[in-house]
Amino acid sequence: MNLNEFDVIVVGGGHAGCEAALSSARLKTKTLLLTANLDTIGIMSCNPSIGGVGKGHLVREIDALGGEMGKAADFSSIQYRRLNTKKGPAVQATRVQADRNLYRVHMKQAIENQTNLFVKQRLIHSLLEKNGEIIGVQTSYGEIYSCKCLVITPGTFPNGLIHVGTEQTSAGRAGEAPTTEISDSFKELGLNVARLKTGTPPRLDGKTIDWSRTIEQPADENPLLFSFENLDVRNPQLPCHITYTNAKTHKIIKDNLHRSPMYSGQIEGVGPRYCPSIEDKIVKFADRERHQVFLEPEGLNTKEIYPNGISTSLPIDVQIKIINSIEGLESTDIMRPGYAVEYDYCDPRDLRASLESKKIKNLYMAGQINGTTGYEEAAAQGLIAGINSSLRVHGTDPLILKRSESYIGILIDDLITLGVDEPYRMFTSRAEHRLLLRDDNADFRLTPIGYEIGLIKQKRFDLFNEKRNSFNEIMKELNNSKIVPNEKNNAFLSKLGTPSLKKPTSFKEILRRPEVFYDSLIELNTGLNKIDDKIVQSLIENEIKYEGYIARQNAGIEQISKHQGIKIPSSLNINVIPGLSNELKSKLNRIQPETIGQASRISGITPAAINILMIYIKKDQSINEVKI
Repeated sequence: MNLNEFDVIVVGGGHAGCEAALSSARLKTKTLLLTANLDTIGIMSCNPSIGGVGKGHLVREIDALGGEMGKAADFSSIQYRRLNTKKGPAVQATRVQADRNLYRVHMKQAIENQTNLFVKQRLIHSLLEKNGEIIGVQTSYGEIYSCKCLVITPGTFPNGLIHVGTEQTSAGRAGEAPTTEISDSFKELGLNVARLKTGTPPRLDGKTIDWSRTIEQPADENPLLFSFENLDVRNPQLPCHITYTNAKTHKIIKDNLHRSPMYSGQIEGVGPRYCPSIEDKIVKFADRERHQVFLEPEGLNTKEIYPNGISTSLPIDVQIKIINSIEGLESTDIMRPGYAVEYDYCDPRDLRASLESKKIKNLYMAGQINGTTGYEEAAAQGLIAGINSSLRVHGTDPLILKRSESYIGILIDDLITLGVDEPYRMFTSRAEHRLLLRDDNADFRLTPIGYEIGLIKQKRFDLFNEKRNSFNEIMKELNNSKIVPNEKNNAFLSKLGTPSLKKPTSFKEILRRPEVFYDSLIELNTGLNKIDDKIVQSLIENEIKYEGYIARQNAGIEQISKHQGIKIPSSLNINVIPGLSNELKSKLNRIQPETIGQASRISGITPAAINILMIYIKKDQSINEVKI
């Protein structure tokens, strides 16, 4: 065995890199993971949490396909919270407060114990290319490792620059050196490189917080776990706490804006609009009297607290004043200062839906290098890049997830068609068919796909089939069994605030009512069995209550898909098509959409332009058929 030759090499051991390396190796592909520091594999660089609205959907999908993030989150969870429980099921999601160390331990163990996966602590000096195709990498030690496919997941390290006030430090993360050579390699390969920015708040000493002056936010009593393989909570559950900024806080920030690298012009990169710094909040939401600060524990065995909501790059003396102006934090010490970090990213419009570069064959990219922000977005991309690089090695067609079947599909399609002008974050509002893409049905949507490609093993697939069969049996029973109108039943229904029965009615029709849930039917002594799996119960209730809406969305998808999936042949010469403006031709040539659906989502592409494209696609197909 030649330890310098690999099928797939993954660069970077963050959330994208871990999923990429694991998925590639699990698909029986000889894989090498190269990371700058073995001790930071799977580290949570910013907030110690996984999930949330939109993001939690991604975690469930990663798990359903056979990824690791959901398992790591459950392994390390110290608080589960279900979000948006008073809203519709499409926007409900789970968020986990994680023990930062336990999460890293789980992911590192998964990496080290995985067969077909080799791990080395190395810095990358350059990417090696020949005739427009990746052939390997060279390390800073001069070593050369060859590969058939390369997955790049460097996070915020390419030309990383940390800002705290006027102080600048070349780093991808506090205390860790950036990678400059890899950015040079991107430019030499002809990739379009630009700058983005993200940030993190100061970390606080929990011993110095007056918890009595904050609002406790307890964990859920009966939480929904992330992994479909897990049913039981592993760790003690801790509360988070809430406090607020105030007029004094805001005055301190306003008085020191000139010392903020964001407002002095020192920072060039664009930051995330939906996760703004406290400086941005004060400036852009000047009418707000206060802003929430979530005090989140970093783990079971540490006093370190993450104050979510006050990311900042102001000087340390100002950070101290800001913290001490907030109720409950008047005497609080800062253990680590907050900072902003600028870094290079590559335009994701240069990628195919497989996450392979359009410019360099066999080069795949995932995570913040594609302009995204967030652990979940990175992990989802890493999973797909790892799968597709492995499939490429084995001579199999890539896995391309549709917008209508997954948030992962939406994420990738948005990136490669729209590009980014700020760090991209997933929201449920980005999904046209979000009622179909709930987090409770992620395994029903994607586990058969994971099994087909080989990431879901037989044992888990058998359990999934048992679950699916059980679901179908319960649905059948609910449809066939009826509740009769009598005094007892009508009294119970009246107690629930729902109309009485006038004729025998199926359980399914009763459950369709907004006031009635599965547990309510059990209370009627109908003979129904209690469902141990809370996700299955949620699935049953949602499928029944929203049956009409789901049917309409499915019909809409079927109608749209007739044209959306039409492939745009590489032989089609956009430049000679009449009726398209030079601007539209430029956009189509720049992005190179692979399907009509992708083309339709490019900014400025009109329905008329799509019709013209479809006409010339048919002409191109006819010409090629004649040639054959």
